[in-house]
Formats: sequence, C-alpha cells, structure tokens
Amino acid sequence: MRRLWHIGKTVLGIMFRHPIIGTTFIPILPDGRIVLVRRRDDGCWSLPGGIVEWGEDIPTTIRRELAEETGLELVAIGRLVGVYSAFERDPRMHSISVLVETHVQGTMKVHDTLELSDVRAFLPTELPFGQLSHDHDRLLQDYLNNKTTLA
Repeated sequence: MRRLWHIGKTVLGIMFRHPIIGTTFIPILPDGRIVLVRRRDDGCWSLPGGIVEWGEDIPTTIRRELAEETGLELVAIGRLVGVYSAFERDPRMHSISVLVETHVQGTMKVHDTLELSDVRAFLPTELPFGQLSHDHDRLLQDYLNNKTTLA
C-alpha cells in the first residue's frame, strides 16, 4: 500500500508540476473576419484553443478544438505567430500555448456549451480589446502587428 501511495504521489507530482501544452489559434473566415468565443467562466471573449491530448499533434488538436468550440472546419494552417509560456499568462494553470493563424470555413455554432456561451466573427478593426480573456489581447496584437513571439 505504501508503495502504491508513493507511485501515486510521484505521478501527480509529474502531472501538476509541469506546464500543460496547448494550442491557441486565430480563425480567419474567407471574408477576413476573426472568430472569437465567449467563455462561461469569466464572461470574456477568447481565441479558441485547448490542450493537446495524448496521441495528438497540434494540427489534430486545432481541428478538434475548432469543431468543438466554433463548429467551423479547418481549411489551412497559416503562420506560426508565437509560443507563449509565461507562468502568469493563464490564472488556472501554467500552460504553454502555440499560437497559429488558421483559415476556416463553415457555419459558426458552439458545440461545447459547458465551456462557451457564444461564438462570433469580428472585423480586425472591431475586435473587443480590453474584454479578452487571459493574455489574448497580447496574442491578437502580436498577430495584427505581424510579430513572431517567443515569450
């Protein structure tokens, strides 16, 4: 029993003392609008994204999260905007996020209604800066300023 407890503590320590790897993406519709989702936990707008699950690569995660969160289909992955790893970027956990531009199509519809309440497309000039979750103001500014960031 003691050995089992030791193994359990070790596994939990490894899981919770290492950053979680995820992806965040900037979905661009054919008309140039950027798709954002509204989170239920803080009521703020956010770029879609999520944790890379075991056995997935980043493109697979993007396709899955895009469908779950927006109902849209991935057409192409554009440029790598950056990798964001600062501890304070997400108040829930230490996460590392790979941010990429994506080109998407389809009809917007939230499928993950437990996590999200709305999905909407914005012209780049109408993005709700100051009302974005976590560090997503910075992520969108980096994208719009054509920066590639390692932070």
